Amino acid sequence: MKILGIDPGSRVTGYGLVEHHGNSTRYLDSGCIRLPDKWKLADKLVQISNELGALIENNRPDCASIEQIFFAHNARSALILGHVRGVILLKMAETGLPIHEYPPLQVKQAVVGVGRATKDQVIHMVQILLNKRQDFKEDEADALASAITHAHLHPTLERMQGKG
Repeated sequence: MKILGIDPGSRVTGYGLVEHHGNSTRYLDSGCIRLPDKWKLADKLVQISNELGALIENNRPDCASIEQIFFAHNARSALILGHVRGVILLKMAETGLPIHEYPPLQVKQAVVGVGRATKDQVIHMVQILLNKRQDFKEDEADALASAITHAHLHPTLERMQGKG
């Protein structure tokens, strides 16, 4: 099963692609969609949609994983993030890609073992779990962590739903 993890952002949207079979999760690709600050929000949303569409077309993932929205102190930032997530969810729906959402604490718990893990701890554990020594950017590591979370929870979810 190929899983596309997404870490939404209006400046940087991270993505990570892993392949999971049995107890093995293998790194395939990752990176960031970087958006210039000077661009209008609508232009950023179009770019995110276009680049995600190309990622999906080129890599043919079986599903996608994204963190659920969390409470933000800045209402404007939360609203913009909501727009970005909306475009991502729409692109997944348009391409027929099933999407799974997990709370940020659950992603950190699944990857690091601690729900309040730091960004550095997430990056370090993603490197270990995927046996990669490259320096992942924060957004890239968060996207991979989301994909890894689904890889780890997918068999449990199937059993709970009577599919396994």
